[in-house]
Amino acid sequence: MSVSRRSFLKTSAAGVAALGLGVFDNPMLKKAFAGAVQETPVIWLAAGACSGCSVSLLNSLAPRIEEVLLDQVLPGKHTGFAFHPTVMAASGELAMEAMHAAEQRQFLLVVEGAVLTGFDGRCCEIGERQGHGVTSVEHLRRLAPKAKAIIAVGSCASYGGVPKANMNPSGAQGVAEFLKAEGIATPLINLPGCAVHPDWFVGTLAALLLGGPKAIEVDADGRPRMFYRKLIHDNCPLRGQFDQGRFAQKFGDEGCLYKLGCKGPVTRSNCPEKKWNGGVSWCIDNRHPCQGCTEPDYPYADSMWQPLPPKTVTPPAAYPPIFTDRRKPVDLTPGYAALAGIAGGVMGAKVLGKKKERTQDDERKD
Repeated sequence: MSVSRRSFLKTSAAGVAALGLGVFDNPMLKKAFAGAVQETPVIWLAAGACSGCSVSLLNSLAPRIEEVLLDQVLPGKHTGFAFHPTVMAASGELAMEAMHAAEQRQFLLVVEGAVLTGFDGRCCEIGERQGHGVTSVEHLRRLAPKAKAIIAVGSCASYGGVPKANMNPSGAQGVAEFLKAEGIATPLINLPGCAVHPDWFVGTLAALLLGGPKAIEVDADGRPRMFYRKLIHDNCPLRGQFDQGRFAQKFGDEGCLYKLGCKGPVTRSNCPEKKWNGGVSWCIDNRHPCQGCTEPDYPYADSMWQPLPPKTVTPPAAYPPIFTDRRKPVDLTPGYAALAGIAGGVMGAKVLGKKKERTQDDERKD
């Protein structure tokens, strides 16, 4: 069976983030991907956000942030961050001209922050046109239908996040909610997190470059399953203490942090495996409860310190059973018989040896 290059790239896309982008330092893989050199411009809109996701992206290690912004995310796959208000060198009219030039090509649109629809969108303006501010709503209406795909980076862009918390005077919305209201059907991938992990963004970007939006399997909330499949509760280093009923009663206590409002039992992400700041630490390692920042309900209607019941109770009794060896038992009878024969031979040799010694002694006496 032959495999086309296109099929190979699409099949490989999901494995990019799972295996780690560092594997593409392999010369054989570089050669495999070198045939499709192209540059895909990225337009990054910062809407109702604190720029925390942009700052988190600066911690990308494999590839390094300068490679993400200026060079190759993968061998043969270049991105050009045509517009990123936080890190780009240009400003004013030059910056806006760069955006307008990029949107004439096939581009990826990245949105950081909630879409602020209140007050006719005037809560958030990005650049000017003829002396008047252009709202993030106007930019999205223009750019979203033309984009190859859209990545909603962070909890605010994915579901509204902190800006959407009551009373929400700015009319904050997640990108998905906005696109649905506008009737825009461009493929969207949500990368919630406060802030987003750099590997989640770079891995998603790489998969899009390789196989397009269809190469990324998402869950019911639009998140890539390769990053948001497992409950934190089931991978938490304090899970054993939860099962034993050993809970911290106040900050600083030993034990599981569930009673202090930990949202790990209802939160899906690979934080326990990836950790943060180059794999140094994460919330639980710092004895802070998980805030559930990758979930659509974040930051929650009630107190963030209110315990929530686990989505899936998986105490040890509910874990998959340990399967016994189902192979047919080996008949050891022949082996035992052989051992018995050897043992009998050894004993017989010893008996004969002793008889021979006695005979020789009797002959000497005579």
